[in-house]
Amino acid sequence: MKKQKKISTQLIHGGISEDKNTGAVSVPIYQAATFRQTELGKNKGYEYGRAGNPTREALEALIAQLEEGESGFAFASGLAAITTVMFLFKSGDKILISQNVYGGTFRILNNIFANFNLFYEIVDASNIETLETVFKKDKSIAGIIVETPANPLLNISDIEAVSQIAKKYKVLTIVDNTFMTPYLQKPLTLGADIVVHSGTKYLGGHSDVICGLAVTKSKVLSEKLKFYQNAAGSVLEPFDSWLLMRGIKTLGVRMDRHLENAEYIAKVLRNHSAVSKIFYPGFSDFKNYEIHKKQARGAGAIISFELKPKYRINDFFRNLETIIFAESLGGVESLISHPSSMTHASIPENIREKIGINKNIIRFSVGIEDKNDLEYDLNQAIEKSKKR
Repeated sequence: MKKQKKISTQLIHGGISEDKNTGAVSVPIYQAATFRQTELGKNKGYEYGRAGNPTREALEALIAQLEEGESGFAFASGLAAITTVMFLFKSGDKILISQNVYGGTFRILNNIFANFNLFYEIVDASNIETLETVFKKDKSIAGIIVETPANPLLNISDIEAVSQIAKKYKVLTIVDNTFMTPYLQKPLTLGADIVVHSGTKYLGGHSDVICGLAVTKSKVLSEKLKFYQNAAGSVLEPFDSWLLMRGIKTLGVRMDRHLENAEYIAKVLRNHSAVSKIFYPGFSDFKNYEIHKKQARGAGAIISFELKPKYRINDFFRNLETIIFAESLGGVESLISHPSSMTHASIPENIREKIGINKNIIRFSVGIEDKNDLEYDLNQAIEKSKKR
């Protein structure tokens, strides 16, 4: 029996890791829109770039292996991946979305798919008893989208328990695994049907590519999603596919440093006199800590926190020197943002307030810089933001 390679090795050698024609250890960028056909109905495996491309195929094989799924699919963005997955549903269906779901996911359902009578309902996916009650009373539910840890308050949901309930009611479970990546968490092995990623974040890791990924567990779902990917056409281009594969090769070493830095900074912030609240799954008293520990290999590198009222949040952002105030997360550089006006601005204020995303929440994606430099930058920016 062939030995199963560890994930750190799979990141480098998984999927289609070299060019079969030349032996090149970096899969070439096949920058081709179309491919020569040998005769009617015969080709060399490719005919048109939207339907298939060798570089994209290598990436798709890699993410499928890493997530332990049937098939992988690469898209022009994370939202393109979510949108294409939504094509699996029909008019009249309802999709449950977990609290604190990414604002772009909410926007697609609320502003676009609602026009086609695809409905949604926000649920607390961390409360299994409440979740089952929702399933029992509504037969129109066809899918549930879960983020765990959720963006930005890092709420933890039990993937295995959610998946079991969903299967009981013949509902698809879709897990956004962007924050954890398959290096730390594998939702398909816990019962989920589909995993989606914004590959822009940790998988790419360098804030230089916009991309999305989806991985399906079953052959039936794979065939359907393959059709929709080709029909809708929001595929990832060859160069960006190559960039993402290059980023994935270093995911293991990057994540290890992310985790180390985040744990250190979380402790700094927890003990800081200016911080009133902190959200970090690595603390043993964090809600559902044991569930997260059971299903993931680490706490991740996202920390959210609130400053006390005597500190001006905008002054804090303006005075940061090393840490970058910007959208996105998961890059080698530390990125900090204001969810209520940035990532979750598309969610109505009354809903944001209800689920705890108030105007004082700060989300910090801890990078791989020297942790002492990050600590210094936080401290000096906090001090300069104090009301005099």
